[in-house]
Amino acid sequence: MSAPSTTAATAYGGFTSPALPAGAPVERTPALLVLEDGYTLVGRSYGATGSTVAEVVFNTGMTGYQETLTDPSYHRQIVVMTSPHIGNTGVNDEDGESDRIWVAGFVVRDPARRASSWRARRELEAELVTSGVVGICDVDTRALTRHLRERGAMRAGIFSGTALPDDVAEHPYADPSAAVVAQCLEAVRAAPAMAGQALAAEVTTTEAYVVEPGGEFTGREPVAVVAAIDLGIKARTPWQLAERGVRVHVLPQSTTLEEVLALRPDGVFFSNGPGDPGTADTEVGLLRGILDARIPFFGICLGNQIFGRALGFGTYKLDYGHRGVNQPVLDRATGRVEITSHNHGFAVDAPTEGPATAPFDSGRYGRVEVSYLGLNDGVVEGLRALDLPAFSVQFHPEAAAGPHDGEHLFDRFIRMMHEHRVSANAPGADLANVPNTPEENA
Repeated sequence: MSAPSTTAATAYGGFTSPALPAGAPVERTPALLVLEDGYTLVGRSYGATGSTVAEVVFNTGMTGYQETLTDPSYHRQIVVMTSPHIGNTGVNDEDGESDRIWVAGFVVRDPARRASSWRARRELEAELVTSGVVGICDVDTRALTRHLRERGAMRAGIFSGTALPDDVAEHPYADPSAAVVAQCLEAVRAAPAMAGQALAAEVTTTEAYVVEPGGEFTGREPVAVVAAIDLGIKARTPWQLAERGVRVHVLPQSTTLEEVLALRPDGVFFSNGPGDPGTADTEVGLLRGILDARIPFFGICLGNQIFGRALGFGTYKLDYGHRGVNQPVLDRATGRVEITSHNHGFAVDAPTEGPATAPFDSGRYGRVEVSYLGLNDGVVEGLRALDLPAFSVQFHPEAAAGPHDGEHLFDRFIRMMHEHRVSANAPGADLANVPNTPEENA
């Protein structure tokens, strides 16, 4: 790919930025980050210039910024990267978790001068400009992260370019005046809070599609058929199932129970996704129909929260959430600790002291237990029904980016579907080649 001109300016979606040849210094303009409590940081523009307002959260991953940017669960969030040096591996065409960048804004301390990876196809900052993502750099992300840990995730805004008054551009190193901060604060506080937001419909696929078995199973009959409800699904999730021989029908958030049943699936999967699970009444109703039909179910992240609600438990917003690739969770069945990838700001409020009767409809779904616990703060990280073929986890076992400790859960789901076939006396049910779970190997 030929290098762009060092002098030409390029416009993307209403934003204007200088062309970014590899290795060339970038002329940055003043930028402000203003939180809804008045906390303000002065930095420089990064990516597109303009303004963006959303919930601000931090990600503790030391790697995987491309996967973070393209994760639909970050829809309507400004992401702060705690790892200080961002952009050094550029952007490639393989690691994206969707076909676009979803974050509302991006905050980094030290942007890389240029990409340095044989896999890179584009510079990260050029990708942000193309996507119209307003960012800020040269700010103390450590101080910002500590502030969010103490005060909690909140609304914030990034302002640069024409979104700032002229006097800020004329005095870029001076603290912004009270009038400038007040102007930015007004915009920030006018934005809706994350609590109460129903966002899955904004990120779901518009049309159903099928992911056929891959790897060693390419061209073979599927070992199982799964209906996956896309609430913000990441590309690696259906890939994990397909590589194990599963045919995956990825379906829009608006899919009805009748449409799911028409596929005659061996199992149903609910994906991760953005927003407040307390607003997901449609999804909860769909899942209750699936549980009533006794179809094996597996859910992750938002899917875990919806499972909790379907069972009759409540959900609540965490102070600052869990976002990173190094979160320890305890598998209560084996006593093992797994290091896992997280991205969530809400959690399920379920009893952790032992099995309990699911409260919905006077125990309609029988007993349930908390299967995983977060070791940092005791948050519920998984649920398992004891009288239904259904389980879920709050973390991301597809591991993109992140550790692979939780990938065995896809094997567990496949084994659950095969065992359900056996119990229903379905033909072709053969457990001989289904991998054991860690509990069975322990």
